[in-house]
Amino acid sequence: MQSKPFLTLDDVKKIAAAAETEAKANNWPVTIAICDDGGHMLWLQRLDGAAPISSHIAPAKARTSALGRRESRIYEELINNGRVSFLSAPEVEGLLEGGVNIVVEGHTIGAVGVSGVKSSEDAQIAKAGIAALA
Repeated sequence: MQSKPFLTLDDVKKIAAAAETEAKANNWPVTIAICDDGGHMLWLQRLDGAAPISSHIAPAKARTSALGRRESRIYEELINNGRVSFLSAPEVEGLLEGGVNIVVEGHTIGAVGVSGVKSSEDAQIAKAGIAALA
């Protein structure tokens, strides 16, 4: 039987704090969502000034990244390059950049989804949060 690492509550708090620090350092009002490898929400935080819709988009980006075991931007790129069939993929709603999977020892153990600013900035915040695990 194989074993793999998993996210603890302490891990999630570290990721969230680092992501919040990155967002606030840039004065970016965003929502930060963290999920496990099955797409189940472990954390949702909407910073002051973040648009209400971002509290729906961030978790969708996180779930898409976790379930697909890749950044959500990959799906956006596929669609933008003409592979529109991905719009009908089940359980995949966050097809925008800003969902980044958390990989430890070669295993995707969850993902961070961020929404509220430019997609590349959302991804920057997510990656800053994940870097806190190192």
